[in-house]
Amino acid sequence: MSESAVLVDAAVAGQRRSRLTGNGRPLWSAAVLLAAALVAMPVIAVVVDGLGSLNSGSIPQDIGSMVLVTVLLLVGVGAGTLLIGGGLAWLVTAYDFPLRKTLSWALVLPLAMPAYILGFVFLSTFDVGGPVQAGLRAVLGPGAWLPDVRTLAGAVVVLSLTLYPYVYLLARSALVEQSATTYDAARTLGAGRARTLWRVVLPLARPSLAAALALVMMETLTDFATVQYFNVQTVSVGVYLVWKGTFDFNAATQLSVLVLLFAVAVLGGERLLRGRSRFHQKPGRGEGLQPRKLTGWTRWVASLACLGVLGLGFILPVVQLIGWAAGEALASSEPLVDPRFAEYLVNSVTVALLVAVVCAGLALVTGHAQRLGGGPVVATAAQVTTFGYAVPGAVIGIGVLIAFARVDGWLESAGVPGGTGLLVTGSVAGILVAYVVRFLAPAYQAVDASFAKISPALTSSALSLGATPRRLLARVHLPLARRGVAVALALVAIDAVKELPIVLLLRPFGFTTVSVWVYELARENFWEKAALPALGIIAVAVIPVYFLFRRSAGLQAGAVTHAR
Repeated sequence: MSESAVLVDAAVAGQRRSRLTGNGRPLWSAAVLLAAALVAMPVIAVVVDGLGSLNSGSIPQDIGSMVLVTVLLLVGVGAGTLLIGGGLAWLVTAYDFPLRKTLSWALVLPLAMPAYILGFVFLSTFDVGGPVQAGLRAVLGPGAWLPDVRTLAGAVVVLSLTLYPYVYLLARSALVEQSATTYDAARTLGAGRARTLWRVVLPLARPSLAAALALVMMETLTDFATVQYFNVQTVSVGVYLVWKGTFDFNAATQLSVLVLLFAVAVLGGERLLRGRSRFHQKPGRGEGLQPRKLTGWTRWVASLACLGVLGLGFILPVVQLIGWAAGEALASSEPLVDPRFAEYLVNSVTVALLVAVVCAGLALVTGHAQRLGGGPVVATAAQVTTFGYAVPGAVIGIGVLIAFARVDGWLESAGVPGGTGLLVTGSVAGILVAYVVRFLAPAYQAVDASFAKISPALTSSALSLGATPRRLLARVHLPLARRGVAVALALVAIDAVKELPIVLLLRPFGFTTVSVWVYELARENFWEKAALPALGIIAVAVIPVYFLFRRSAGLQAGAVTHAR
């Protein structure tokens, strides 16, 4: 073969590799691949171990009822959040009534209320020993029949009241950002407001509603503390009970595979809800969907509807917690603040800050590597890093245990005595790894949104002028993406503060966070003692929730101004 032919073949091979891997810097691309491997590792470990131990595990006999209850819970919460969140989004967008502007942002506040906190407040109020049933029996007689609230329906109500803001935020954003010309054209052709809603507005908002419902169902699938309060045993609850109750590791991994199947089904359902249809909007001038001013009694009904949901989901629980905390302080001779509270709060905040910094850093590196031209491989790996958020915390916790147990085995076989010596699974490091796997997705989405606004020409210009990738990151990408990094830090920190399943599964002896403390106190019906730490979690969560709404409201206002 001639030398020219060899050169041609080498050039063709180089072009093929370039199409596959891009023109990025190998070290930066390798960092993204390592992050993707970190996220995929626990999931793969659970699947391999679960499928490999099908004949050695003892699946619980009530697995059928677990599956049925899980399906009913997902459907119930999905329908409840769609009705509440979607209905409120339409109400505050399409109509004008008293307190509308204040309620439009206040309706997001239940997002700061963890479901397990609202759950025990709900039970203390409406259960057999609560003031509501006591008052009803005083009126109807001591033998009067009253419904049991520790049921699947009660869990659906509580989860719907805490998760509806996901649907509300995305639905309202979709309604505000819809093209003015689309709505005006439908009205010009004679369609009323109701017909325009069903035939034009909702189809255009369907992708946002589908994404919101998928997020709600993933959060529902992850939850196990709230449903345990209501004596509802889902598959996720089964994973925890089998792992902590019987120590049947094989059965726990098999149930974890079943939970993963539910997660895949939810993601597939989200794609199905989007449908094969495609709806595109053309920007144009016009006033679009202008709020219609309600008059008479209807305007007060609208205000009361919003206040009712906000009261049940946030105001009344906070008032009840404040009352418990004050009563406990007045009735007890002990110090106002439990000495353990400071220790547990430091644990929660330290873990949250560490995880937030790591996730934001990995997200920044991933976005930077893609801008350097990583190609399809890096782009695919970047998407893999978002998969951890779709996996329940209990599954991630077990996956981390399996994965690092395998690493220990490999190290011992390679001649390293004791492997890692439980350095990861026997310490807080295991929690940190599981948190990074779980919460890297929201950090990446926030940072990637900022990178999307940076012109690729700016990156190319810096590189052509001789800037190294590290200098490009420090002097160009990081300053321009700093808002996305700030949002990533806030989102991950608040998710980490509220996280419960991962800590319960992986915490070493003597380590406790505020969320675990609240859960354990509420499980033993120590409502008053749980009030103050619960208020601490809510107070910390309100800050990023308000920041998140202000950011989305600013974007929406800009979109409306541009349309006008």
